[in-house]
Amino acid sequence: MHQPRDRLPASIETARLALVPPVPAHAPAIARLANNRNVHRWLARLPFPYSLEDARRFIEEIAPGESEHCFAIVRREGEVIGVVGLHFAAGLAPELGYWLGEPYWGRGYASEAAAAVVAAARIAGFATLRSRALASNGRSRRVLRKLGFAEIGEGPDPAGANKGLPAIFMRLDLGGEAAR
Repeated sequence: MHQPRDRLPASIETARLALVPPVPAHAPAIARLANNRNVHRWLARLPFPYSLEDARRFIEEIAPGESEHCFAIVRREGEVIGVVGLHFAAGLAPELGYWLGEPYWGRGYASEAAAAVVAAARIAGFATLRSRALASNGRSRRVLRKLGFAEIGEGPDPAGANKGLPAIFMRLDLGGEAAR
């Protein structure tokens, strides 16, 4: 019997974007976009400074790992603009995460990419998704609310570069078969 994770697509097309597995050719763009203090300040899991080697490690080791289902966010023109995906941890609902390079903020790309991943998770049969954002990250919280996530609590961010900072924890019930 296939688990919902096994039913997630390898790639997704939206009106303006292609969500595709990250490949080595994406590394320079990912490194350039992620090596930005304004991007890094919101993200728990990215090192800073962010080098080409960090991007290569993400593409070769992290993205294909058992705990991730990641997509590079690529505009129709072929330009990589960020990353979106689900993080899997034992005993927890998958966690939706995303980031965009600063030049692409405020254009609806995060909402479009995240909505596509949420739709894919719903079709795959997940019952629930979770996400979190720093309490000070109103833009990300608005994206998540637009997708239907509800704020379910707040407290210190549990891990990574933002460990201990005030975070808002969010949940989206999808009505699928996979509990939690």
